[in-house]
Amino acid sequence: MNKIFIKMYVEAVHSGMLADMGPERWQTLCALASFMDRDGKCYPTQELLGHRLGISKENANRRVQKLLKYRWNGEPVLTMIKVRNPISGSWLKSVYTIHPNSGLSIFDADSKLSTTCSERQLNKNHSNENYIN
Repeated sequence: MNKIFIKMYVEAVHSGMLADMGPERWQTLCALASFMDRDGKCYPTQELLGHRLGISKENANRRVQKLLKYRWNGEPVLTMIKVRNPISGSWLKSVYTIHPNSGLSIFDADSKLSTTCSERQLNKNHSNENYIN
């Protein structure tokens, strides 16, 4: 069993961000965070994200778009870049970055390592490949 955890800082609640963000965006952000690597990057497909959230791929897409537009204190909590296949030019994947102002971090129980999003030091066993297949 992988002993990697997502930690939510209480400041996310006490600052008002959680209430401002709303439950749908927060749930979507937490689901995306379950795939993030040490740099806050993740690239689950919208089909996989929808499955994990118990919603359709189309609804997952709508939720991600809303989250991408959301700003806390003028800053995004999530950004996305699309990566093209260098040979065909078709879209290969979307890479999401969960930013430090999200109030989420990674916690590795085995090494007792807790990091903020901007200081991610994640063990080699936690990667998107473990979850996408």
